[in-house]
Amino acid sequence: MIDAQALVTILVQLIIWGLIIYVLFWAIGKVGLPEPFQKISMVVLVILTVIILLNILSGFLGTPLFRWSH
Repeated sequence: MIDAQALVTILVQLIIWGLIIYVLFWAIGKVGLPEPFQKISMVVLVILTVIILLNILSGFLGTPLFRWSH
């Protein structure tokens, strides 16, 4: 059975990470990097986003990809 507190924690984590990623995408767009650097930074940000989301969702299942604390 899924605990309600775990659901709230995951929802808060997803909202916080979503806001952070949104601000980073917005900042990269506003800075106006030259084209190869802007594309590379967007790809790195997308890969980072996917890794973070996979970690949060796999942690929800019980086995996260990596742990933040020791």
